[in-house]
Amino acid sequence: MATLYQLHSTMDTLRRSAEEMSRTWRTGDSIILLGTTAAFIDWLNAYLNDSEIDSIAGIYALADDISQLTVNTAGKLNLESKLTDILTDEEWISLSQDSQFDKVVTIAL
Repeated sequence: MATLYQLHSTMDTLRRSAEEMSRTWRTGDSIILLGTTAAFIDWLNAYLNDSEIDSIAGIYALADDISQLTVNTAGKLNLESKLTDILTDEEWISLSQDSQFDKVVTIAL
């Protein structure tokens, strides 16, 4: 079984959030980036590389959250190539209820 981490962090708390995830991380866990967290994808990847987090099954973000970024920012981030998928609210709910996950953990620092 796997965990689905819902990560909602600012740039100031992103490293600490990655450290929190690393304490319980298991191979095959997944991450959903909530709010503006998707804007920090490159920093998140650097923090994940520094931690004990590896073998990530998927990294997702919500379409509504990405639409809140400026077109320029979204273009520079190239999120489509860095995320497993961009989810609608309905897909997010469905993913969080998927039987592959035995728990959903929200980290919001």
